[in-house]
Amino acid sequence: MRRRSFLSHAAAAAAVTAPALGRAQQAAPGIDLASKTVTVGAFTPITGPVPFYAILTHGADACFKWANETNALNGWKINYVTYDDGYEPARSVAVTRRLVEESKVFALAAPIGTAQSVAVIPYAKEVGLPMVAPIGGATALFSERLVFPLLPDYGWSAASTLDYVAGAPLNAGRVSLLWQNDEVGRSAKRGFDMHCAALKKEAAESIPFEIRTTDFTAQVRRLANAKSDAVVFFGSNANLAAALKTAERIGFTTKWLAPFYTADPTTRKLAGPLLNGVYFSSWLLPVDADDAEVKAYRASVAKYWPNDPIGVLGLNGWTNGALFVKGFQMLLASGKPLTRQSLVDVMETMNNQNFGGARNVGFKPNDHRGTRQECIIQATADAFKLERDFKAFPAEVFDAKLA
Repeated sequence: MRRRSFLSHAAAAAAVTAPALGRAQQAAPGIDLASKTVTVGAFTPITGPVPFYAILTHGADACFKWANETNALNGWKINYVTYDDGYEPARSVAVTRRLVEESKVFALAAPIGTAQSVAVIPYAKEVGLPMVAPIGGATALFSERLVFPLLPDYGWSAASTLDYVAGAPLNAGRVSLLWQNDEVGRSAKRGFDMHCAALKKEAAESIPFEIRTTDFTAQVRRLANAKSDAVVFFGSNANLAAALKTAERIGFTTKWLAPFYTADPTTRKLAGPLLNGVYFSSWLLPVDADDAEVKAYRASVAKYWPNDPIGVLGLNGWTNGALFVKGFQMLLASGKPLTRQSLVDVMETMNNQNFGGARNVGFKPNDHRGTRQECIIQATADAFKLERDFKAFPAEVFDAKLA
């Protein structure tokens, strides 16, 4: 396994303060009171089918380096240790065990993968290891006390998208769903269908497609024949670009709405000007937003990972890293012993917090749905702009069990 350690070389040993001495007997693994360093870790796919997902890890690392540089933790530094898991859940468990037993991590922070994070939960529960900001979308992550996820269920996002396009100012009457035939798309379909029922609407069309689809002629003709005023799309950025190109080729004009992870410069490279006007329901601010932390993301990634693209993947990783920063800030401010249990306790009091590209994040006992709102972004000729501010997910979908 490859190992990466991301402690800022600027971190200097600090004298133990009186409050720190009071905590010394109760400090957990990963807490070094003498140097005021907290060690956290993650599994990440440096090898395997999705090595580009390491961009997420780079984003989290850039956030931790930024926190160290700006003294965001009142003299404390973050030491970030990651190992390659090849995107294999069984290896994710082995990596986590190694992080606990060898690296003595305080918590997992921004580990990568849905199935991978779910696979690690039993071991995390066994050793009492907090999993802060696992980057995955499984509903199993929302109900575990040790797990604090940010990514929303895709069903919530699909419902939020439908709610926007069916209301003012777009007022689309006939809305269709074009969805990837996997768990991402099926989750989106569940939420879309539930909100359709709440609005007393029916989908004009609901069309699945396989992830390897490159020619959307058949699907787009069905959308056109259904006289779709708008199409809610759930799939990859390559799929979205292919669908937009097909629609242009056959002369089908409609409003297109897509998920947050496609509101990215890489999608523009694939779709060109066809992306202009597309809407995105997003739990993150636009990647080019004039926001202090989003600007800090862009600057720090350019500094520490200059070969990485500035985009949604990196901002996603940064924001998940920022959740740990926020949680540890709360722990330090609480005066509680610096233990894993204390971190869990204080994070369950988080309410309406803004950090990274996320807004109004909160956790409660027995309710770890961290992201509770999304905004609407629209692609313009040269940017991604905030079209509508953050709004709560439709309640009948957000409060339903989307298993």
